[in-house]
Amino acid sequence: MKYVLVTGGVVSGLGKGVTASSIGVVLKACGLRVTSIKIDPYLNTDAGTMSPFEHGEVFVLDDGGEVDLDLGNYERFIDVTLTKDNNITTGKIYQSVLEKERRGDYLGKTVQVVPHITDAIKNWIKTVSLIPVDGKEGPPDVCVIELGGTVGDIESMPFIEALRQLSFSVGHDNFCLIHVSLIPVLGVVGEQKTKPTQHSVRELRALGLTPHLLACRSAQPLLENTKQKLSQFCHVPLENILNIHDVPNIWHVPLLLRNQNAHCSILKQFNLLGDTSAPDLRDWTNMAENFDNLTSSVRIAMVGKYVGLTDSYLSVVKALLHACIACSLKPAIDWIAASDLEDDTAKSNPEAHAAAWRTLRNASCVIVPGGFGDRGVRGMILAAKYTRENKVPYLGICLGMQISVIEYTQSILGLDTANSTEFDENTPNPVVIFMPEGSRTHMGSTMRLGSRRTLFETPNCITSKLYHNSEYVDERHRHRYEVNPEMIGKLEEAGLKFVGRDETGKRMEILELPSHPFYVGVQFHPEYKSRPRKPSAPFLGLILAATGQLEAYLGHCQNGI
Repeated sequence: MKYVLVTGGVVSGLGKGVTASSIGVVLKACGLRVTSIKIDPYLNTDAGTMSPFEHGEVFVLDDGGEVDLDLGNYERFIDVTLTKDNNITTGKIYQSVLEKERRGDYLGKTVQVVPHITDAIKNWIKTVSLIPVDGKEGPPDVCVIELGGTVGDIESMPFIEALRQLSFSVGHDNFCLIHVSLIPVLGVVGEQKTKPTQHSVRELRALGLTPHLLACRSAQPLLENTKQKLSQFCHVPLENILNIHDVPNIWHVPLLLRNQNAHCSILKQFNLLGDTSAPDLRDWTNMAENFDNLTSSVRIAMVGKYVGLTDSYLSVVKALLHACIACSLKPAIDWIAASDLEDDTAKSNPEAHAAAWRTLRNASCVIVPGGFGDRGVRGMILAAKYTRENKVPYLGICLGMQISVIEYTQSILGLDTANSTEFDENTPNPVVIFMPEGSRTHMGSTMRLGSRRTLFETPNCITSKLYHNSEYVDERHRHRYEVNPEMIGKLEEAGLKFVGRDETGKRMEILELPSHPFYVGVQFHPEYKSRPRKPSAPFLGLILAATGQLEAYLGHCQNGI
């Protein structure tokens, strides 16, 4: 097994995840099978209990793992299906070591960070790196490991030490370290400063790790004398100084690496230079360049509660991007804080209220993504009502689907007190209820998580056609509440159709409003499985409906085109 370790220095948020993903793309294009591991040094066992404001979105895997959003980047870029063990956290490592200690596995020894924690990290990496993630049999050829945070953080020290030991044990030819660092430009002179990177590399070397390549983040391409200075003071060959400057879209990053022969430097380190082919990135190049050349756009209103941090909905944004590109469009996303649509805001902040409604009315389609808690729910209900009454294409995901059911029950069935028990435990008309198997005492990993099967009840419905007339679909879930099965009869009599259900037939998965051009709610999260060349069906349907192309597209699908 060959290991590529990606570390970061100077500041966080430099794009280590995109860099690691892009390295995977280039190595895969060389004919190698690639897997990825993300190390998050925080003490949480997983990302499931963290607010999106804290750490961005929680990405969900097929096996139900709630993981860091960078694993979503890996899956989308490299087109693999990872497992929850591909995300290592301090919490997971300490939990596994303490469980062994309680069982007496250490035979009375004093349990310490070195060697017990570091050994657990090394064993975890070695075991997980062998798991095939591309649908083929046998272990991958290369494992790209991204270490979260920045070098020098107290919490990442056990991982740095474990990775130092790993590099020594696997041998020089099987380990390649790429350090991502910042090259800032200060003052009116505009000089590119190398000192922060020098200090960062010095810190890394002091901890026993020496970078083989430097990936330098900068606004503009690096000057030749900047590269020479970095090479001289960081002890990295000039040809191994890579520059990842700002680009029109992140799909250009693998092309930047390819153009600077990053693959040659990595393969040379692995003694694989003569055993692989030149990277074939023609399809990737077309995708990146085609997006740059798109001129038409579609206005999409995103009505949510975490709109202050766009990373909270990263996979939704990517799924919209994939769907728009399939329609030769650029997404123009207008973020609307759901609470700004509410009547209370009209009194407290009339300008924000007016702006939110103006944005909503100017949108060609509306999406209400997932979320938890009651903040902004009234605004989401108003948005769902507006799209239903005005025939504006609507997609509700997870909470967004439940919102559409609440709104329909209140408006069409006339049950003004209808609500979810998540927002009102004592509602006399509970249309959304807590799932029987859920836990009310523990938050982590107690939801309905991971890939589950949805069976289409109505073969002729829009969603089934978007999924190419499939009888069923496997999508990823993350929810504690569901539509109350006792209300289904009344809702369907009133015109709302539940066209997709789980294998028991009792859990509602997909709803449609036949009298509407496109009014769809899905209990699952289709955004998690969207890929650049394989857009998610519900998102594609939303964009097609917003641009008047849905009917023609469904006609083609019916004819097998």
